[in-house]
Amino acid sequence: MGIRLDVPLTKAVGDRTAKVLRTALGLETVNDLLRHYPRKYVKRGQLTELSELVPGTEATIVAQVTKVSRRSMAARRGQMLTVEVRDSADTAVEITFFNPRAANALKPGMLGMFAGKVGEYHGKIQMTNPEFAKLDADADEAGDTDIDNWAGELIPLYPAAGGLPSWKIARCVRMVLDQLDADPEDDPLPRPVRARRALLSLPEALRRIHRPDDWPEIAVARKRLKWDEALPMQVVLAQRREALKALPAKPRERVPDGLLDAFDAALPFTLTAGQRAVGEEIEQDLASVHPMHRLLQGDVGSGKTMVALRAMLAVADAGGQSVLLAPTEVLAQQHHRSIVQMLGAAADVPVDLFSEVPAAEPGRKQVKVALLTGSQNAKERRENLLDAASGAAGIVVGTHAVIQDHVQFADLGLVVIDEQHRFGVEQRDALRAKGQDPPHVLVMTATPIPRTVAMTVFGDLETSILAELPAGRSPIATHVVAAHEHPSHFTRVWERIREEVGAGHQAYVVCPRIGEEASTGEAGDDGMELVSEPGQHRPPLAVVEVAAKLAEGPLKGLRVGLLHGRLAPDEKDAVMRAYAGHELDVLVATTVIEVGVNVPNSTVIVVMDADRFGVSQLHQLRGRVGRGQWAGLCLLVTESAEGTPARERLAAVASTLDGFELSKIDLALRKEGDVLGASQSGYRSSLRMLSVIEDEDVIRAARDEATPLVAADPELTGQPGLAAAVAGLLDTQRAEYLGKT
Repeated sequence: MGIRLDVPLTKAVGDRTAKVLRTALGLETVNDLLRHYPRKYVKRGQLTELSELVPGTEATIVAQVTKVSRRSMAARRGQMLTVEVRDSADTAVEITFFNPRAANALKPGMLGMFAGKVGEYHGKIQMTNPEFAKLDADADEAGDTDIDNWAGELIPLYPAAGGLPSWKIARCVRMVLDQLDADPEDDPLPRPVRARRALLSLPEALRRIHRPDDWPEIAVARKRLKWDEALPMQVVLAQRREALKALPAKPRERVPDGLLDAFDAALPFTLTAGQRAVGEEIEQDLASVHPMHRLLQGDVGSGKTMVALRAMLAVADAGGQSVLLAPTEVLAQQHHRSIVQMLGAAADVPVDLFSEVPAAEPGRKQVKVALLTGSQNAKERRENLLDAASGAAGIVVGTHAVIQDHVQFADLGLVVIDEQHRFGVEQRDALRAKGQDPPHVLVMTATPIPRTVAMTVFGDLETSILAELPAGRSPIATHVVAAHEHPSHFTRVWERIREEVGAGHQAYVVCPRIGEEASTGEAGDDGMELVSEPGQHRPPLAVVEVAAKLAEGPLKGLRVGLLHGRLAPDEKDAVMRAYAGHELDVLVATTVIEVGVNVPNSTVIVVMDADRFGVSQLHQLRGRVGRGQWAGLCLLVTESAEGTPARERLAAVASTLDGFELSKIDLALRKEGDVLGASQSGYRSSLRMLSVIEDEDVIRAARDEATPLVAADPELTGQPGLAAAVAGLLDTQRAEYLGKT
């Protein structure tokens, strides 16, 4: 009798081997092992490229022995065996064995597979005491039986771990495949889906991926196994969509001659076609008896806040309240200020806080805009809490503080979540629960998302895209400043800031970190230099030190301010007010200015140590300039050498202003494991075959299959294999990230 996919490995390969597989690779069941796919294949006699080896990683190589030498070790008993191996490009790697036994059988001319940790000695790549197996014709005579039974000419190489080389994993896979008795009900892909999409059965796909006879077999197996990842993911999202459709919502239909109509009539500019189209989509959603769940994405400066404000005014006209959730106090304060300024006389706010807001005309409708943050004083916070609970505040802007249990709303109709990736599903659900009826939800992201990622991660949301920039946005020129290669260009950076300030404009200087808490901000002889000596390494530049050096050095005489996350909230607000009011010429800051900060008079931004920032982050920072009638300038200062990945990343940012194009580049650089896995949710990505960069056709087709499947059978009672795959996906806690909407 064979074994099923859900059988523990202890029953398939024995307790001892199962323990090694579990400890080294986290593999618990037969299914886990068979889903541990080969990372590449080599043809018998084919050599792997040794130039790809990276120090500090585990690697398996196939190479030819070219030299063997032995010498006695003076400090200890025994011999040291040094083996030189080469690939077809004549790249050589030295392999050292201490007190060798079986390694004595290695002879020049032999072909071998070596597995172990890659090291470096005197600048040369080497391996020490790797495990190895011979691939020569006489391997059987030498007793190497771990790799001689693979089918065909192709040898799979597996992601391995210390003490568990690729060929030992292959032996375990072979043992399991020989015993596999997969029940058709175990297959996560329903038979009709396999038939429509011309996909292999699961047992056949697993056999071909692990023991292929030729390259075409691998291709058809990969096609099938990508669906095993795409369909369960799309089913989870389809189930969420169905569940959301079943919820009731209070319709918020547009009211004629209300706040929204007055606001539109008073606008000093014309909405873009995209803003009007998205606004109409949102109006239809708000008027529905089911809650809206919409993702609004657009490039930097595309006017997402304007679209959100119009939606909040429509809800206010219908008698409901809206809350805008921002991840930081700086961003919440900026949103509050910009909303009040956009509303003008229609904003009901204390005059002492917004003296620039004109008084309302008699009889004109107003909406109270409240701000709720964790750092407010007791009196201000109590007043805003009462306004939210009583319904007096039609719009509430806040941080995580609005999620707390004691925060209540009279009639919450719309939740707007900015920078959605910084909030978890629990936080979103806690905010949604504050409505008498499930509120409508509008999720905004300032970072454009590739279409494939939107379908994969935000597939339970309807998506709206703002593709054009509002009139009045100015072009932004971006240049990479190589501080070591062109010192004169670095000097020119500060001259450009002085020129812009001399023309009446303002500038940002951004650094990766804050600096020492105890720093006084005074530049001393021992302070950090803005540029290190070539060949030297230093910590990332810090705003505290850089602000002091600039104020006493190249920007002496200018009004230089300092902004970072360690300042008290009222200090941050005071600095931003001073900068927005042109009481400062230059603002030296961390990435707290990354989103939401809107000072149209700012025309230049300098990003120090720019190679320490990601592509999307640099694009967001660049969007702080060019927001008015004057052209913007973004200078990316780096000490990274030409030809390095860091410089390539900066060159990509400088090459285009298209955030959607940059998001694809960013995704390619970070890989799916970061986007869908560890860096976002704290867990390893479950994607092994599926690529959200390359497999848009599979993701789209899986979505098309998942929607009717779930509509017909929401609980998948008739599809036990698919139901098990969905449960497994949710159990990995990747659902936490899938739910960050």
